[in-house]
Amino acid sequence: MSNRMFQGVIHQTKEAIDRTVGIVDESLSVIACSDLSRVGETSTLTLDAFSAGESFVLDGYTYMPFGSRPHCEYLLFVEGTDEAASRYAALLTVSLNSIKQFHDEKFDRSNFVKNVILDNILPGDIYLKARELRFNNDVSRVVLLIRVVNRTEISAFDVVQNLFPEKAKDFVININETDIALVKEVRAGTDPKDLEKLARSIVDTLGGEFFTQTVVGIGTTVEGIKDLASSFKEAQVALEVGKVFDNERSIVRYDHLGVARLIYQLPTTLCEMFLREVFKKGSIESLDQETLFTIQKFFENNLNVSETSRKLFVHRNTLVYRLEKIKRLTGLDLREFDDAIVFKVALMVKKYLSANPVRY
Repeated sequence: MSNRMFQGVIHQTKEAIDRTVGIVDESLSVIACSDLSRVGETSTLTLDAFSAGESFVLDGYTYMPFGSRPHCEYLLFVEGTDEAASRYAALLTVSLNSIKQFHDEKFDRSNFVKNVILDNILPGDIYLKARELRFNNDVSRVVLLIRVVNRTEISAFDVVQNLFPEKAKDFVININETDIALVKEVRAGTDPKDLEKLARSIVDTLGGEFFTQTVVGIGTTVEGIKDLASSFKEAQVALEVGKVFDNERSIVRYDHLGVARLIYQLPTTLCEMFLREVFKKGSIESLDQETLFTIQKFFENNLNVSETSRKLFVHRNTLVYRLEKIKRLTGLDLREFDDAIVFKVALMVKKYLSANPVRY
């Protein structure tokens, strides 16, 4: 439980209760008090006071235990030994117990969700724990993985938490120094484009207001808590594949990876074998940057010779000559659809092998 939260509650009682009110924890330290000068001082109590479990009066103060464990975790003290002090103590401990229970429940839920997405909990225990925490299992959720590219003094985790204050539905989880997972509750049938807009708002807020560059990977929407781990892994794969094949995109959806996802899942030995079969020895290495740029533009313009030559500001015959040169070197005619597909996939495979990405 956060001491700052206790202090906030005690501070608000200062005007309503014209008496000194404070809280002592099991280390016998005053962790919150309406008299700020007393915060941090060591109490004259002993640990026996915590094991008693009943209210008592000592040195002009009324003490009331509270906490969610079998024995009390905290002692509330109110100045005075009269009936009013006893009433104040009773009312405050009821409020503080409720606040503590709410805080602990939310904290436990966040830890629970983190353990689920990281596969740190046995499948058979997931539903038992969900029932214990009264976690709503009958809703759709999706995992967005936010990765900080350039670190600043601003805490991206705190910013994202403030963007999603509805902690009963959405969970912002710190994975490591660079990765933050947002487990977002979504309505059934939510358009994936809406998730892209959500991710865009996160990227723009962190970048525009806090100068923190980020990329976001979006998993697929899942039903139930058990499949959240799959959505999280998909978001990880989306970021990794996006970094290999299209590092200019700041938002990558797993369900939009297409052929790149298939290539990413292939063994490297199989990829190397494919390249050896497609290209003659050294044929792809013999292609200069101008030729590779021509190939890229040819693909972007759907194998249309006239449109590509116009975009490249070259004569149509010049482009045809380049394509013939590529055919002589590689044995693949890019004007033929089947050959173009093979060449496109081969280029992606080569890019994948050169990147040597992390596998999840």
